[in-house]
Amino acid sequence: MLESSSVPLFIVFILILILLIIVLLIRKNGTAALIWNEIIREKVTNFIMNQSKEQRILNFVLQNAVRGDPCSVVDTIDKYCSQKEWAMNVGNEKGKILDKTVEEVNPSVALELGTYCGYSAVRISRLLKAGARLLTVEFNPEFAAIAKQMIEFAGVQDKVKLLEGPSDEIIPQLKKKYEVDTLDFVFLDHWKDRYTPDTILLQECNLLRKGSVLLADNVIFPGAPDFLNYVRKSPHFQCTNYPSHLEYMQVEDAMEKAVFLGSGREGEAVAVPGGNVREHSLHFILWAPGLHTELNRAMDTALTTLSESDCSSSTSTGSPRSLRTVAR
Repeated sequence: MLESSSVPLFIVFILILILLIIVLLIRKNGTAALIWNEIIREKVTNFIMNQSKEQRILNFVLQNAVRGDPCSVVDTIDKYCSQKEWAMNVGNEKGKILDKTVEEVNPSVALELGTYCGYSAVRISRLLKAGARLLTVEFNPEFAAIAKQMIEFAGVQDKVKLLEGPSDEIIPQLKKKYEVDTLDFVFLDHWKDRYTPDTILLQECNLLRKGSVLLADNVIFPGAPDFLNYVRKSPHFQCTNYPSHLEYMQVEDAMEKAVFLGSGREGEAVAVPGGNVREHSLHFILWAPGLHTELNRAMDTALTTLSESDCSSSTSTGSPRSLRTVAR
């Protein structure tokens, strides 16, 4: 009897041990955390709730933050993303580095590449002096719609202009269409493989002046090795690295500050770095636009198939139940 009861206990112990290992991996291993949070958990939760994670973040802010108070909005987003669902905001730890840099630069005109839900746009704008403005660029129309509401709720819409579209199309329009002479501060937090070409484009469009400051997020995880190689080897930039952690996790990350020293000659073409073949790790590839889209599409297909299968089987029994209902 004792021997037979010890077998199930042993199985339970093994399952608990495996669960603990998985939890530890998600907390400490960035790649595992991204796969779990961005691919598996998010897609399943979106399907069950019939609502995007970004909409859930916005709803939490609308219900819990103080309207017109940007600090309250930032704190509320941090609370949601640290306690409920992980999201790719800059977060509070690296946000303090962002705050310090913005305060040091005291920009009149700032540019953000990668608005997402509007977290960093609100965070930056709350520190801008009177008359200063922030242009923030977002490629994804769904994220842009969320960010617009977030910015308006925070009460910083007079300081922030949201530009929807790809960065490589918007940057060349900044001078004529948006009356930008030069940029004092640029925050890079969009697709990591766009950091280098967009930095080069900013130079080619003469949008950087001597003393312009670039601050790039996630240069270690998921990583921007080409960007680090470019700015650190370029005679036109002076760089400072700020070690930190991936937002809302204990995974090592860093921010890189690159101060523009001048191009030497106005309108001088900038050479694209090349010649070095890098082996990109899985965590970098996961945030590459093409593959990330394909992974999401695969998850959507799998969930739709499950739902159709469940509906067809339940219809035959006269009791329709979707996967969403069952999960609740």
